[in-house]
Amino acid sequence: MEFKSFSDFYPFYLREHSNITCRKLHFIGTCGVIALLLLFFFTGNLLLLAAVPFMGYGFAWVGHFGFEKNRPATFKYPFYSLMGDFRMFWDILTGKVSAF
Repeated sequence: MEFKSFSDFYPFYLREHSNITCRKLHFIGTCGVIALLLLFFFTGNLLLLAAVPFMGYGFAWVGHFGFEKNRPATFKYPFYSLMGDFRMFWDILTGKVSAF
């Protein structure tokens, strides 16, 4: 499947994250990523920056392999998936997408 724009991709992304536990894990992982990035900018500690992918992907992949039972979209659409994660995070915060 080819997507011509992120707006075409995002509905697919949400379908790939239909399991509520998977969405929760994505949300927690993204919170962790944001926290690590903020701490890095305040401290300059490179270990925090190195931990970012483990925090983000760790929670997301547990959600996909353990609960959603699908392959993460990031394997095929890495840039759109990163954008999708932050968009879904925002949509959960603003109540447009349910997770809690």
